[in-house]
Amino acid sequence: MSSFNYVLFTIIGCGFAMWLSKVLPFILLKKFSLPAIVIEYLSFVPIVIMSALWFSQLFTQHLGHLPSINWENLLASLPTLISAIISKNLLVTVIVGIISLALIRMVI
Repeated sequence: MSSFNYVLFTIIGCGFAMWLSKVLPFILLKKFSLPAIVIEYLSFVPIVIMSALWFSQLFTQHLGHLPSINWENLLASLPTLISAIISKNLLVTVIVGIISLALIRMVI
């Protein structure tokens, strides 16, 4: 098998595995229903993911030292958090976050 075919089949196989991992849960959930406790548990997953992403960008890791605060991201988080509380809309929150970070970077 040539190198090109090997790479092509690897890309196609990885793409199929990725597609299957995204589609298979939807196919299975059409046939089965989840218990209420599982649905309640899964409702917290987006909050946890967003919090993990936010904290990972808020602090900068330095090996052998305590993490330092990324002040640009912290300042941009304030209007973003306020817009999230007021609007309760993810799109508005993301747009406010992007605009506030862009304005902070223009000023600093």
